[in-house]
Order: sequence, then C-alpha cells, then structure tokens
Amino acid sequence: MTRVDLSRAVWRRSSRSGLNGGSEQCVEAAALDDGRIAMRDSKCPGGTVLLLPHAQLAIWVSGVKAGDFETVR
Repeated sequence: MTRVDLSRAVWRRSSRSGLNGGSEQCVEAAALDDGRIAMRDSKCPGGTVLLLPHAQLAIWVSGVKAGDFETVR
C-alpha cells in the first residue's frame, strides 16, 4: 500500500451536508497537488481515503447525474 501525505489537504464538504436531521453524513473531497482527488467519509476523517484521478471522478459524477447507479436505502 502506498502512503500519501494528506497533512496539507484542504477538505471540502457539500453545502448540503447536515440537511438530514442535522447529521454529519457526507463525503469530503480534497484536490491534491498531483491532480488526483481524495475522498473520505466525514464521520471517519482518519479512516480510508479513496484517491481518484480528476478525469475518473468526472466520469463517475456524470454517471450519478445520469442515474446510472442503483440507489439503496
């Protein structure tokens, strides 16, 4: 496993975070200097971080907007 220094990452959270009864259930994202996007669970900031190239994230977001993924509640 490769270690990535995230100590200087500036994490951003959706402005819509917390709209579900005030809970902090959200994904946070940070743009890294190498062009990748880091994503983590706001409830567990010290946990697992997903690293995606910017282009891959753009493809995923397009798929979400198009309804290409199944929603489970």
